[in-house]
Amino acid sequence: MAESAPNPLAAELNEKLRTASPEIFEMLSAFGRRAYFPKGILSQSAEAREKADRFNATIGIATEGDGPMFLPSIAEHIVGIEPKDIFTYAPPAGRPGLREAWRQKLLVENPSLQGKVFGNPITTNAITHGLSLVGDLFVDSGDLLLLPDKLWGNYRLRFEVQLGASIATFPFYAGAGFNVEGFREALAEHSAGREKIIVLLNFPNNPTGYMPTSEEGDAIAAALIAQAARGTKVIAITDDAYFGLFYHLGEASMTESLFGRITNQHPNLLAVKLDGATKELFVWGLRCGFVTFGPGRAETAEAVCEVLDAKARGAIRATISNVPQLSQTLIEKALASPNIDAERRQKCEILSARASKVYEVANAPRFAESWEVYPFNSGYFMLIRVLGVDAEELRVHLLDNYGTGLIATSATDLRVAFSCLEVEEVEPLFETVHEAIQKLREK
Repeated sequence: MAESAPNPLAAELNEKLRTASPEIFEMLSAFGRRAYFPKGILSQSAEAREKADRFNATIGIATEGDGPMFLPSIAEHIVGIEPKDIFTYAPPAGRPGLREAWRQKLLVENPSLQGKVFGNPITTNAITHGLSLVGDLFVDSGDLLLLPDKLWGNYRLRFEVQLGASIATFPFYAGAGFNVEGFREALAEHSAGREKIIVLLNFPNNPTGYMPTSEEGDAIAAALIAQAARGTKVIAITDDAYFGLFYHLGEASMTESLFGRITNQHPNLLAVKLDGATKELFVWGLRCGFVTFGPGRAETAEAVCEVLDAKARGAIRATISNVPQLSQTLIEKALASPNIDAERRQKCEILSARASKVYEVANAPRFAESWEVYPFNSGYFMLIRVLGVDAEELRVHLLDNYGTGLIATSATDLRVAFSCLEVEEVEPLFETVHEAIQKLREK
């Protein structure tokens, strides 16, 4: 069936985007081309907030006096925050103060973003929602995503199962580091005959806990830019969920996102950064993340980001409406605290000590007959390749006979989440895994 004509608001956005960046317009999915932010209740209510100084009977909340109506039995548990910052709706793209604060955080923590033109972070219901949003705007059935073979399983559920796209993979590792040459070759191979390709890179990686070195990061960025220069429209998504948790085990890793290195680098290359407070601020249940766009042309990037912002707001409005106000308020206040940097460093040091202990113990020669350790240096996880037994059989055996829970990510690999192990638990855990492998081999 032929596509119906888009809504006039969508058509206006499309024309603006086509003028500013025809390459990014062509990257949009069918839904992305149809998407727009309506001039409905929300926009009319926003106008009323500015001009209705007598009566304002627009937005669908109940009020008392000058603020929202609320129940004391709920409010009594939230101390020091005004009711308007708890109970009211947040804007679809997020609280303006929070968006600006996160933008400033990106600039401080990613030096390569200095001087680049990129969008204001759009608030999402954590990174999973960010993936969903990006998928809606850019991925059609039949599109192809390129990822390393060590990947978070939810990518398949979102992009393959929900959207009908295909996922192609390449081996994550080459020797002791990231497989840059394998990535470069896979990117060229899978781009052949396609107008666009979506690349999704997750660093620090889940499940491996690996963050590329600075040299590897440069090479990855160069490969993406080169493919764009060859004429492929490349949407490069960086899933930076574990950003900031860098421990430099083995050798020093990158300490910034690839996003800064690929923003404003080529008209055919759109950088998309996904990150959030979830792991960076240790607030998993608050479900607050961000998506940030980095167009290829600096001179038209502002216009491009205005369009993508409007289309993203439309997609958010059509699904979850907005991210909870209270979550955003708490994170905005935390980012303004003079103590937050020291607090984050202290938590990172705890995780670093656990990772260092795992690095020491897992690589001990006495365990070499039971597993090989994949390189890791960051994040929450590490991965071992078990020898002589099936990883799923080992997982069940550990659970049933040793009261020990690990994750089997393939027939050979077990993931260890050292983020939830105390330092003194590390050695007994690996001794247990070693013993379990030996017992299974005796069967």
